Amino acid sequence: MLEHGGNLRDAAHHYGRDDWVDLSTGINPHGYAAPAPSSAAWHRLPEPDPEFLAAARAYYGAPRLLPVAGTQAAIQALPRLRPPSRVAVSAPSYAEHAYHWNLHGHTQRLVPYPELETAVDASDVVVVVNPNNPTGETIEPERLLDWAARLHARGGWLVVDEAFGDTAPELSVTRYAAQPGLIVLRSIGKFFGLAGLRLGFVAAHERVLADLADLLGPWAVSGPAQEIALQALADTGWQQDAQERLAQAGGRMVQLLQEHGIASTGTPLFRWWPEARPEAFHEHMAARGIWCRLFRDAARGIRVGLPATEGDWRRFEQALHEWNKQ
Repeated sequence: MLEHGGNLRDAAHHYGRDDWVDLSTGINPHGYAAPAPSSAAWHRLPEPDPEFLAAARAYYGAPRLLPVAGTQAAIQALPRLRPPSRVAVSAPSYAEHAYHWNLHGHTQRLVPYPELETAVDASDVVVVVNPNNPTGETIEPERLLDWAARLHARGGWLVVDEAFGDTAPELSVTRYAAQPGLIVLRSIGKFFGLAGLRLGFVAAHERVLADLADLLGPWAVSGPAQEIALQALADTGWQQDAQERLAQAGGRMVQLLQEHGIASTGTPLFRWWPEARPEAFHEHMAARGIWCRLFRDAARGIRVGLPATEGDWRRFEQALHEWNKQ
């Protein structure tokens, strides 16, 4: 299993402390206050709720959507829907994409973002994370739609992972996903802060969605998840407040890092930078009860999410100050 953020139990076991400031994920620390599900949500088999699906289509602007048990479920399933193909995966990016395309007989290669344009015509499938996790790199929608059309002309796919797309709606191509050749992944976990629901969506042509639904089987999304997400997706007031709050907190993080000599990239939910000594930085923070995300390979560096409280902000600022004094 690949390494991910959020593994606080491992951190507590290794360092022997339980007072963590968790900056290891890009999950909104002030997520949607989940209502208590109805008793029916617990006791009935979770058939798809039309109101839930309508709320999701309205929020994402997508003509067709398939709810899945987190975008991870789709990431693992999509490579099983194609014969052996030439697959280009944007790099560095969320490692699960390359890992699963590599498991199912495909010829997979990692392609840096500046080289993706030339990779389109030499590939059957191109996978792009937009905005990228962890670096925050972006690609404008017009280029993505052009790539999707070129790939479709050869029976190919463009897979766009927009798990962090809520804070950059101008980049989204979800509303175009009914056209053949384009597959878009969206997540409830990041912007809404509801990672524990294990809920995501796939927007794509109806044939792809039907094949994916057959592969994943019935009852892929629980009844409680559907009820909670229905309210979150329809709550436009909370969404507007969250956008403003995240923009403010994200700007604060950029400024804080700059004050300590760190030039970062990312989104309002996380920042990343190519740290010269990432292992040492990670260890320095962990010794002070701050859990950040260490990247050792192509994205060698550090990623931090947003602190949840003023006390957490102060602890992180103090740890940065102590790092700079070394």
